[in-house]
Amino acid sequence: MTAPAVSGGDEHGVWWREAVCYEIHPRAFRDGDGDGIGDLPGATARLDHLADLGVDAVWITPFYPSPLADGGYDIADHTGVAPDLGTPADFDALVARAHALGIKVLIDVVPNHTSHRHPWFREAVAADPGSPARGRYIFRPGRGDRGELPPNDWQSAFGGPAWTRVDEADGRPGEWYLHLHAPQQPDLDWRNREVVAEFERVLRHWLDHGVDGFRVDVAHTLFKAEGLPDAGPGQHRDVHRNHLMPYYDQEELHPLFRDWRALLDRHPAPAGAVAPRERVLVAEAGIFDPARLARYVAPGEMQQTFNFAFLECPWDGAAMREVIERSAYGMQAVGAPVTWVLSSHDAIRPVTRYGGGSLGERRARAAALLMLALPGAAYVYQGEELGLPQARIPDDRIRDPLWERSGHLDRGRDGCRVPLPWEGSAPPYGFSAAAPEDCWFPQPTDWAELSVAAQHTDERSVLALYRAALRLRRAHPARDTAPRVHGPADGAWFAFDRSAGLRCLVNFGARPVPLDDRAEVLLSSAPLDGREVPQDTAVWMTHEEYPQ
Repeated sequence: MTAPAVSGGDEHGVWWREAVCYEIHPRAFRDGDGDGIGDLPGATARLDHLADLGVDAVWITPFYPSPLADGGYDIADHTGVAPDLGTPADFDALVARAHALGIKVLIDVVPNHTSHRHPWFREAVAADPGSPARGRYIFRPGRGDRGELPPNDWQSAFGGPAWTRVDEADGRPGEWYLHLHAPQQPDLDWRNREVVAEFERVLRHWLDHGVDGFRVDVAHTLFKAEGLPDAGPGQHRDVHRNHLMPYYDQEELHPLFRDWRALLDRHPAPAGAVAPRERVLVAEAGIFDPARLARYVAPGEMQQTFNFAFLECPWDGAAMREVIERSAYGMQAVGAPVTWVLSSHDAIRPVTRYGGGSLGERRARAAALLMLALPGAAYVYQGEELGLPQARIPDDRIRDPLWERSGHLDRGRDGCRVPLPWEGSAPPYGFSAAAPEDCWFPQPTDWAELSVAAQHTDERSVLALYRAALRLRRAHPARDTAPRVHGPADGAWFAFDRSAGLRCLVNFGARPVPLDDRAEVLLSSAPLDGREVPQDTAVWMTHEEYPQ
């Protein structure tokens, strides 16, 4: 099977095929005004860190007005800026600075739901059943003799029923509304023309402010199956069958996203701006079937879709190889690159996920070189380049709705949303001028050696590894989207060529892997033992033959 050619860098308007994008979670990135909360001016002031790292783009998670029931993904105004994060002028300044540094800017669009404090939902709750205001959302009468049961058996991704009942004006229990996430995040009805028109307005608004693309939150959930049928037992238990759920991966998604792509392609550049390179739509689609996931990036639709199968794969050579090959050939079928990701604001950090401590750090370093060698795009979450572990948040500081919805069984995702350590020997490590206890989340007291400043001049640091890898990656653009993977069947190690000049070998097994004498080592995630690659180590090299 022959893979289609891939251009690297910014050639021919396809910058996104090989782009490395850095995710900023703004309230935890850098505080610019000293109130303990990260903000847009703080992020702007630290964009030099991203330029020094060598990324091509930045993705900024929601900075919109929000009651913060779910980390800002419950949005009250999709075209506003949260006052604690700055002003519209601050956003424009961030975009201008990023562009001056050669960094493109992507932002979140969150189309599945609004905040329960959004003007539309306030109007809907106050309106009568069957009204146009309620028609923008998914309201239904309940089941049972008095409508006391939810309309169907759907479950929230955060635990518990996906339905909440409202009281009518006379105080009587009334209809139920759907929320696939928290009750404060009512789902929109995407068969409603007002909803479609509103989000076209939202896209145009931010394009006029100079953004280069959008990451589409839970892109697979917008449309629900007609009639809202029961999902049946076992929903959410087997994520690899997500596409079979009646609230996921519906056919109507694809014409909508083709319309969005056409909008991005034809929308003019902002006044005074240079005409943009091709703008990008990135799907956050939790679909694990490679063929179905590839439909989101078919020609004329989105350009990237996160590969959650890779993110969730255990540190196991056979499993990793299978995910890489299935993903690459699935995307090759539609001519799209794979979008690789190791972490995000929703995931346990790799250092902790791969075993914690020195073992977890060693594996996370190897995983970084593996990901960055693979043909396609890659996303780096803030702090990943520092090798940060997952932090433990005190019970009384947890914000994630998973904590309450699970009855305090699931601590949620806050441990990866702790403010970055920039410099200094104690919290808040240069994140803010506020007292440590007043910062967004408390930082561990043993992070001094993990700060940006501490790692900046340390050639052995995780930060140095990422900087070196991104320089080499740019110098060796990938030649195809489906790497030809070689190695033993048990997955003890495998290797693949990124380009004619760069090969990656990862050793998962206990037995060292010898390098051919002709191999020139370009970069290694850990020290080699002479000419042998030890366990949990990745190496980049030039070489002619694979080891036997």
